[in-house]
Amino acid sequence: MCSACGFPAAPGHWTEAGAPTAHDRLRAKFRRAEVLQNVLPAYGLKVFEGGAIPGIQLSTMTGAQAIVRDLDEVWAMAEKVSGGPVDPLDPRFIGEE
Repeated sequence: MCSACGFPAAPGHWTEAGAPTAHDRLRAKFRRAEVLQNVLPAYGLKVFEGGAIPGIQLSTMTGAQAIVRDLDEVWAMAEKVSGGPVDPLDPRFIGEE
């Protein structure tokens, strides 16, 4: 259990299944955060993955923050705090626009 956030230690995200070492898993976490950092500002949101806590920090431009466990919770919380639907497959993010 993380003493800072209260989340239990996570076994890893499914996208890390092929990562053979802890270094590779950490690199995968940072890569996911990089993608989120490119998508979420369009919805007035920011994301931070420090690697030190077992979660992803999601914040609004006004400073409201939440720590979520995984990508599923990122999308649910993003919709909740932005007040509307958040579509990670929006054509502007996948290069079709």
